[in-house]
Amino acid sequence: MNLIIGSHVSFTKDTQLMGSVNEALSYNANTFMFYTGAPQNTVRNSINMQKTIEAHNYMKENGIEAKNVIVHAPYIVNPANTQNLEFAINFLTQECERIEELGFNKMVLHPGSHVGLGVEVGIKNIVYVLKTVMSKTNTKILLETMAGKGSEIGSSFNELKQIIDGVNHPNLGVCLDTCHINDAGYDITNFDSVLDEFDNIIGLDKLWCIHVNDSKNVISAHKDRHDNIGFGTLGFDNIISIIYNERIKDVPKILETPYVAYGDKKYPPYKFEIEMIRNKKLNDNLIDDIGTYYK
Repeated sequence: MNLIIGSHVSFTKDTQLMGSVNEALSYNANTFMFYTGAPQNTVRNSINMQKTIEAHNYMKENGIEAKNVIVHAPYIVNPANTQNLEFAINFLTQECERIEELGFNKMVLHPGSHVGLGVEVGIKNIVYVLKTVMSKTNTKILLETMAGKGSEIGSSFNELKQIIDGVNHPNLGVCLDTCHINDAGYDITNFDSVLDEFDNIIGLDKLWCIHVNDSKNVISAHKDRHDNIGFGTLGFDNIISIIYNERIKDVPKILETPYVAYGDKKYPPYKFEIEMIRNKKLNDNLIDDIGTYYK
């Protein structure tokens, strides 16, 4: 099985995409995910096309395919709330233009929170926003499965199905997050059963990315707190069985696990987690190994 595995990486003003690629390769990854700017605000730096071309050439030299690279939409966008509709449309459209300028075509999006409006109105708002945005772009948008905290929409496959049917566009798909679906109430210890349900409701042909995260919470907690691979409630063997499931072998897997505290600093775990995943063996000394490597 040709494992497509990577993690969240940075994208900075100075190094831009070249920096993202170098970071991914330092983790022994063959894909990656990034934000085109800070997820909490609208500040965006112009894209350096020379660095972008160099980065794509470097990706080809190192076996990273552009089709497997994921961009994450900023958290500041909430398509489910009526007060944010025009802002969401304008900013998401701009993000899609940046993604295409960078040479990619997949953007993961949190469906949003209805903030008291109710699920029905929230879904109606999301459909309106996505229909408008997707009429202006060729970027594929991947609705992320959510944990169901607060008034989040998208914690069930049925809610995502309603959005997908409402938008009715071939470029709309799903990113499944292992922590989120556990916290939403799906039993990942029987992942084939989860895939069966997803296939029956949405269709596996719409599953375009997997966020691989352990969870600090028990099933149905609706809290959304990621943990490092093998150190949470999902368990290493269950996560490995998800990653290596033949039914999703061609789907990019992206780690969003938390940085590990060692001393008074925090360090990225991705190099070591990817190594564990490739070896299919839990590293009980993960924290010490990370601390020793980075200090």
